[in-house]
Amino acid sequence: MLEDFIHFVQKENLFQPDQKILVAVSGGIDSVVLSKLFSLAKYKFGIAHVNFSLRGEESLADEVFVKKFAKTLKVPYHTICFDTNAYATQEKISTQMAARILRYQWFEEIRVKEGYDFIATGHHQLDSAETMLINLVRGTGIAGFHGIPIKSGNLIRPLSFASQDAIFDFVVGHKLAWREDSSNESTKYQRNFIRHEIMPKFQELNAHFEQTLAATSSKIKGIEAWMQEELQAFISENSSTDAAGNVTVKIPSLTPKSTVLLTELLLSYHFNSTSIEAILQSDKVGAIFESPSHSLNIDRGQWIISQKSQADYKPIVISEEDEVIQLGNQELHIFIEERTADWKAITDPNVACLDADTLDFPLEIRKAQEGDWFCPLGMNQKKLISDFLTDKKVPLAIKKNTQILLSKGSVAWILGQRIDNRNKVTDKTELVAVFELKSSIEKN
Repeated sequence: MLEDFIHFVQKENLFQPDQKILVAVSGGIDSVVLSKLFSLAKYKFGIAHVNFSLRGEESLADEVFVKKFAKTLKVPYHTICFDTNAYATQEKISTQMAARILRYQWFEEIRVKEGYDFIATGHHQLDSAETMLINLVRGTGIAGFHGIPIKSGNLIRPLSFASQDAIFDFVVGHKLAWREDSSNESTKYQRNFIRHEIMPKFQELNAHFEQTLAATSSKIKGIEAWMQEELQAFISENSSTDAAGNVTVKIPSLTPKSTVLLTELLLSYHFNSTSIEAILQSDKVGAIFESPSHSLNIDRGQWIISQKSQADYKPIVISEEDEVIQLGNQELHIFIEERTADWKAITDPNVACLDADTLDFPLEIRKAQEGDWFCPLGMNQKKLISDFLTDKKVPLAIKKNTQILLSKGSVAWILGQRIDNRNKVTDKTELVAVFELKSSIEKN
């Protein structure tokens, strides 16, 4: 498989041997195989892993596995954690779409920041075949029939040549371990339903159905390539990008050709078909349309497209050296003090006094999400944070923005509410970690 891999990279001109590639690794079998092939081929690469905070301890275990895997391969490792459910709720999109947008925007940030030339994902023949069927079910134009592109901008899929059987054979042959995502078995997700219920039926009719779809896809690529050339020429002639990353697009007269090109452009910014139709029909100056990742403002004869910030969905990391952390219009002041004989805990809910020895830095702060639990001070049993806040009659507007302090994935404090019993100060405590929430306008 290694020879096939190297040949495919060269044949498709995916990248040059001296270029540096950022490999997206979930910990699953496909991305593990892709990373191992990069290592055996002696290509320059680093590993990027996203923890979507969707499967609790299972997600944390994935992160630990990928970190160790990167260390074994002796390559750079990059990781981040997102509050994916909060983003999906905010943007009124599916969890899967939210995860896709968050990860690809972060991959691009790392690519630029760390000087990688391309981002590689572990998509293979079966993934592409499934995508073609999904697009057919949803309704699609020409672009939907090419499945997952082998190369698209800075994204490459070097495993597109490989069947699922070949990937399993490679894993067995090299005795590789991988992490299995338990959600992959649930047919409530459309892709899983097609993989477990639909694809086997097609394969009964045609044992080589994956390869047949791959061949069909390649025949359509020529048409797709022509369309992309037209789109790039249109973008070069009609758009500009300022220093802040805002894209201004001059709107031509709507013809069948320009409508297709504008639609393709808007799809690249994650606008759905309903929004695209409304945008194309609107000439109201000042009208604003939102996609999960971008905002579009209609100006006189042009669109101004701006990328939204992901800051709300990235956990805030606290190191041992940090003394003040900015949290919106509040500041979190942090200091360590010795527990003396006359020491007394502060009872203000905006102050948390924790046993410093129970904390494992770096700590994280993020929004509470469904399924988060803790052991409230004075209790030795678990309680869902959502239930705790409901029992306290916390207003919904405050409840959905409640933040938590995490130590190694465990809740140590619900900010402004209550600490976890496992982190309380006891008679055996020597050092106390004090966390105090203050308004940003307060000064010491």
